[in-house]
Amino acid sequence: MKVFVVGATGQIGQYLINLLKDSKEHTVRAMVRKDEQVKAFEKLGVETRLADLEGSVEEIAEAAKGCDAVVFTAGSGGHTGADKTLLIDLDGAAKTIEAAQKIGIKRFIMVSAIHAHRREKWSSIKHYMVAKHHADKILEQSGLTYTIIRPGGLLNEPGTGKVSIAEALESASIPREDVAQTIITALTMENTFSRSFDLVSGEHLISDALNKI
Repeated sequence: MKVFVVGATGQIGQYLINLLKDSKEHTVRAMVRKDEQVKAFEKLGVETRLADLEGSVEEIAEAAKGCDAVVFTAGSGGHTGADKTLLIDLDGAAKTIEAAQKIGIKRFIMVSAIHAHRREKWSSIKHYMVAKHHADKILEQSGLTYTIIRPGGLLNEPGTGKVSIAEALESASIPREDVAQTIITALTMENTFSRSFDLVSGEHLISDALNKI
């Protein structure tokens, strides 16, 4: 598959780009919004397109043309306000889903957040959880072949390659590297199609955990 990564400059996105770049099964195209980011990725040998999640659906669709799958791992970041969270994490995701529909890309992986599907668990940053919840709902109703991955608290330490996956888990953490590895492993696993799950560090190899969902 040629995988279109939205959020390529984010921390999970960078891990994912490197995994896809080195993959024997897949190729990758990064979506970025600044010329200097294009140059940085092209130095790494990564195909890149300029587009902005605050731009038009058509702009995103044009950038994604020719790809077979989309991974949405973009986020407005913790330093921005609720308005940017809605524009990027919710409307940016909705636009990307619409762009995939427009050009016939069926496979779509969304990086969400643990408990996004359980309102009773929203204890803080509720605008962020609202954005993730409704972006996930839009994807579920899109007709695309989706997988929604809801990771726990994100860590910058090296991945362990071992995770716990279930429809509902208690709050816990996970290295970003393991989230990226879960994404790339799930890409072609049919039992992850039209499924959503929480993801934290655990005792099972990623492929084994995904096989059991």
